[in-house]
Amino acid sequence: TDLGLKVQVRDNRMLIQLPGDVLFDSGADKLKKEGEDILRQVADVVRADADLSKREFQVAGHTDSKPLTGGAFKDNWGLSAMRARSVPTYLTKAERGLDPKNWSAAGYAETDPVATNDTEEGRKKNRRVELVVQPNVEEMLNLNSLAQ
Repeated sequence: TDLGLKVQVRDNRMLIQLPGDVLFDSGADKLKKEGEDILRQVADVVRADADLSKREFQVAGHTDSKPLTGGAFKDNWGLSAMRARSVPTYLTKAERGLDPKNWSAAGYAETDPVATNDTEEGRKKNRRVELVVQPNVEEMLNLNSLAQ
């Protein structure tokens, strides 16, 4: 939160929400300089926290509901997936010190909105990337007991 990023718990998952327009130009998956600066600070925070640095993260890319036509990504699925991919690719470079084994990426297109897509303000909120802190298996219910 010191970086101005939104940290929240939604659907029982801890999320660090990064606005899409800060990270990427419209319709692009190449990180902007400002986006790289923010991600470098995020890497510093994760690396400096012994518990957090051992956690697994999924980077989730999201778009608004406006159809994306043509171009390299073909549709919002392609754009959201490639934006999600750009983040761990950047965060796990050797100079940032984050373990690639702890990171994955997924594209959600417009399927998980946090606001209405009927207004520009709502669409802007929906164009985002989230760093999802994955639950620690040791903290979860023992599922073996349910399978018996």
